[in-house]
Amino acid sequence: MKTQVKLAYASNGFTRRTLLQAIAAIGALGYDGIEILADHPHWYPKAPGSETVAIVRALDKAQLQVSNINANCTFGYWKNPPPEPFFEPSLVSPRARLRRDRIGLILHTLEFARMVGARNISITSGKALPEMPPDAALRQLLESLKPIMAKAERLGIDVGIECEPLLLVEWAHELREIIGRVGSDRLGANLDLGHSIVLGEKPSHALQMLQGRIWNCHLEDLPGRKHYHLIPGDGTVNFAAIARAMKRIGYDRFATVELYTHTANPEEAARKSLAFLRPLF
Repeated sequence: MKTQVKLAYASNGFTRRTLLQAIAAIGALGYDGIEILADHPHWYPKAPGSETVAIVRALDKAQLQVSNINANCTFGYWKNPPPEPFFEPSLVSPRARLRRDRIGLILHTLEFARMVGARNISITSGKALPEMPPDAALRQLLESLKPIMAKAERLGIDVGIECEPLLLVEWAHELREIIGRVGSDRLGANLDLGHSIVLGEKPSHALQMLQGRIWNCHLEDLPGRKHYHLIPGDGTVNFAAIARAMKRIGYDRFATVELYTHTANPEEAARKSLAFLRPLF
């Protein structure tokens, strides 16, 4: 019996195109879903407006579901952000104003998710910066999550924290503890299995530890344990083992290919990924 995992492609691989162009292209390639980037140059978190209607129509035309709304990074918050993942302002920023701004961005993302029919959004913890050591940062993260989870519960949207190398929340066991402490059925994981490999975790172990609380999975290939996203099949990741591990835990939501490193020719990257992964899933 095959797993019921559905395959999606992340729009952050199409950042040289508009969101509507990305939706059309990903749908034409035959994916089941799309992960929408909640950041520039696609949908920046604000009060959802008239553009939401066009997005919903484009999704319907492309016959795509939304696998996730990715609110992990905040390039659009800054005038001149560097060309790398930008996590500030974060939920554990030493500055209260920045924490409030980040919470506000996430609250808008929850509203957008409901309007476009997404079941879940993803966020990150942010880094433990010099003025916010890990123990204090963890307390602050739990505090910052309170208004987010309250709204998520009202709207019926799941929130997945993505474990990320070098951030406060890196490991599956850390996220499992936070889920238990927060006590909301809506809090879970946006599980990037490549991140698990980079950190030295077995993907099967991360899947088992977070079983029942995984709202979306990210897939990418890797060159060994270097954190650089490759097209599935071009690196060293054992995707057949990942597919078997997903089947063992009964995972039946989306596996989203995330290739923000391949924006020059995104259709080719997405096509190759689908051809490699479809037989496995």
